[in-house]
Amino acid sequence: MTDPRVRLRVGVASHQAGRARNEDSVSAADGLYVVADGMGGHEAGEVASRTAVEALQGLGAGTPTPADVRSAVRAAHVAVRNLPAETGRRPGTTVTGVVVTTHAGTPCWLVLNVGDSRTYRMAGGVLEQVSRDHSEVAELVERGLVAPTDVAHHPRRNVVTRVLGGGASDVEPDVWLLPVSPGDRMLVCSDGLTDVLSDARVQAELRAEDDAQAAADRLVAAALAAGGRDNVTVIVLDATLSPR
Repeated sequence: MTDPRVRLRVGVASHQAGRARNEDSVSAADGLYVVADGMGGHEAGEVASRTAVEALQGLGAGTPTPADVRSAVRAAHVAVRNLPAETGRRPGTTVTGVVVTTHAGTPCWLVLNVGDSRTYRMAGGVLEQVSRDHSEVAELVERGLVAPTDVAHHPRRNVVTRVLGGGASDVEPDVWLLPVSPGDRMLVCSDGLTDVLSDARVQAELRAEDDAQAAADRLVAAALAAGGRDNVTVIVLDATLSPR
């Protein structure tokens, strides 16, 4: 149950693009708005992402705290890690997204992230990435060893350093608490979108459509038109606030 003062319009779009199957999973209802991008070969990625999303379903109820999110994500990590490694490679998945909660009487976005799928916020027509990529290239950029303009073509750009499942015994999710502002537009997406579209292009596509579903469809179409070969999944959330 989300804060009754927050009304959301939701758009969801997904496409397998050039892959044999779509290994992305999504939840965009009942207070939970997340995208998981699975990996592991054959059907393992699809199972891993679906398992993670199912394990997080309880976050959509009530008014979860950052501690609740961390606990739920760790439980999801265990659930994915316990999946059989049928190909000899442990299944894993990213996960990112938001739940709407209340903190100190204020409606808030509770953003969570593990991996290199992304959550953005657009306010006043300006798009800003909220989540931080857990990837080798992102770490190299932070250390000043790779220029941001070189990321799209770096050979290690798709190597993630933190996932649900995989070989690590535990995982530490990033969690942010942001007040909801009238007119906020949140974007949750797999890297099938951001690998082929720059943030500036994503911002332009979001500005071009007022309707959440039309915006989601437009982004996926733009990724495919740009030559995207990876699964691409998008959630667009538009928020309005009403008095209590």
